[in-house]
Amino acid sequence: MQSSAFVIAVFEFVLLIFSLSVHECAHAWMASRLGDQTARMQGRITLNPMYHIDPIGTLLFPAIMIFGPLIGFSMFGGMLVGWAKPTTVTLRNFRKIVRDDNLTTMAGPVSNLLIVLVAFIGMVVLAHVLPNGREVVIDSFIAALSPGDPYSPHPLVLLCTLAILINFSLCFFNLLPIPPLDGSHILRNALPYNGVQIYDRIPMWASYLFMIFVGGFILRMLLNPALEMVYFGLNHL
Repeated sequence: MQSSAFVIAVFEFVLLIFSLSVHECAHAWMASRLGDQTARMQGRITLNPMYHIDPIGTLLFPAIMIFGPLIGFSMFGGMLVGWAKPTTVTLRNFRKIVRDDNLTTMAGPVSNLLIVLVAFIGMVVLAHVLPNGREVVIDSFIAALSPGDPYSPHPLVLLCTLAILINFSLCFFNLLPIPPLDGSHILRNALPYNGVQIYDRIPMWASYLFMIFVGGFILRMLLNPALEMVYFGLNHL
């Protein structure tokens, strides 16, 4: 069981790094499409993790979250999130600054939802090609989300399930209106001038505390109905 948990943890870690790379690549690609070539010139339009890795947010923090429970350390309550090196955006290069900044910002979370869609389609295909496919996929989906479940999930369904879990988590987490997450850009662009001045004075330590302790609660509250929707979809293929 411990060996199985370690394998799942490795899957989660690799998928998280890949998903973070897709997220930042999407920001860079959208900025380039809208006229800002800063990130392109920095080599950020790539899925190569080496161009996106943040030592703490991409490696240390996720490693503690994912591998910590295996040694009895579960401070972050099973959160599967992290962050990569921020994509540099030069706003003056945009033709319509607020609109284009919002589009560039939203490209990251949308890319995570696209990965969710691809993983879901993968499970639909497996449900049709595997023997007893629907039963195998549904049982594997439940087992992958239930640590300690005696059922051994199908490896490909496990991979798809973890991809869905991680990318839903990244999408919802990044949409929280907490600096420096993506949601903070959207909120800041919607605030009046005086509101922006107050918002910009939020100390970074307060943002990190809110992300860890409040963000985790909000994340779990949003994840449950999202995963239930996936389960409903698998039951009505």
